[in-house]
Amino acid sequence: MSALRTLAFLALVGVSSCQTSDCSYVGLLTHLNLTTTNDLLATMRPVKSWTTPTLVQLDMLLYGILEVDEKCQTVTSHIWIEMGWTNELLTWNSTEFCGINMLTIPRTRLWIPDIEILEDASDTGSIQKSSVVILYPNGSMVATTRERLTSTCRLDLFLFPFDTQECDISFSSMSSEATAIELRSLNSGRTLTQISELFMVTKGEWDLKHMKIMSLNLTKANGHRSKLLYKVSITRKPMLYVINFIIPLLFFLVLDLASFFISKERGEKLSFKVTILLSISVMLLILKDILPSTEANVPMIAKYCLCIFCLVGLSVLEAMLVGYLYDLDGCCCKTAQSPADTQEDIHLEVDNQKEPAGVDEMAEKSSLPLDGPVDGGLLKLILQEVKAARQEVEEHKDQRKAGRYRRAALIVDRVFFFFYFVVVGLFVSYMNTLWVTYYF
Repeated sequence: MSALRTLAFLALVGVSSCQTSDCSYVGLLTHLNLTTTNDLLATMRPVKSWTTPTLVQLDMLLYGILEVDEKCQTVTSHIWIEMGWTNELLTWNSTEFCGINMLTIPRTRLWIPDIEILEDASDTGSIQKSSVVILYPNGSMVATTRERLTSTCRLDLFLFPFDTQECDISFSSMSSEATAIELRSLNSGRTLTQISELFMVTKGEWDLKHMKIMSLNLTKANGHRSKLLYKVSITRKPMLYVINFIIPLLFFLVLDLASFFISKERGEKLSFKVTILLSISVMLLILKDILPSTEANVPMIAKYCLCIFCLVGLSVLEAMLVGYLYDLDGCCCKTAQSPADTQEDIHLEVDNQKEPAGVDEMAEKSSLPLDGPVDGGLLKLILQEVKAARQEVEEHKDQRKAGRYRRAALIVDRVFFFFYFVVVGLFVSYMNTLWVTYYF
């Protein structure tokens, strides 16, 4: 008799279990009241007590650094956002539904936290939100979003191109206060950085350095909002700018130093320096299209280009001064023998050739002693010696006057080259030390 009762009881339990268990998604949706449109689940925050805040855990992965616009102060990146929260109204026991432990529900049927990026400057077409939300038996929900994010970022270009930028990406609710929605991160910044580096497709000229996560409270006029702040630090790859800007400008400076060895008489020194100056001007125009117009913090590479431009400009002015002194010395050489002096010599020579009448007869008849009056021939010899001495003195004076500007030009050129070489050496050493110190 007891055996029959036991068999009857087992049969009753088996029949009842077959009647209660349901292995279909329809039965689960019916149990959760999701078979029809339920506006209550889509509009109201899913908590049993309104004083209970909804904890939203948000992780952001960086899949690519697409572009950094220095003039517009924006950074374009490819991000993947995973957001999770708990819906207290949608729970079930997976054993009652044949072990169903995950359910996908259309996004439009459920309440989704209105979390937005405060620095977002991209259009709505670049945001691709998943059409379904994943629901777990304990009420946990996960929604994913993929976005081509263009965010504003205050770029510090002082050490360009050896700069490291830190951009903020802030997540906050647009309508709910901190007492209703609390934002936290599921994983640490180091973990998200490692995952991002592992799955990053493109980096361009940038490398991801690290990501830091901070939970803050954002104060607004209508209350406090929970804010999740991601500080993304990226480092520029400077090799392209070193090859295209720094090395060519340094080479122009070396060429300008080498131009001091060009001979002044060939007339090619000034044109060579002007060509170098024009080449540096072209480099400055290219750099102007890259860097933003700012007066608060002038980039170091702009100072580098400006100093080189000023040095070469001073070198051109020095070459003009030396050329002018050489030309002035040449003019003095041409005017060393003036027409007045030549005419005076001719008159003196003509007057000396006119001897008075009867000089020879007086010489024959005269029998004066040696200390008597001097004859005409001796006077002629004395006059010739005086003329020769005068001519020699004038030649020495003209030569001294003609070579004075040339010597001044040589002194100016040598002194300027010495100071120019010292200034260039100090300038290049300072720039190299500054960039290397901050980069490494």
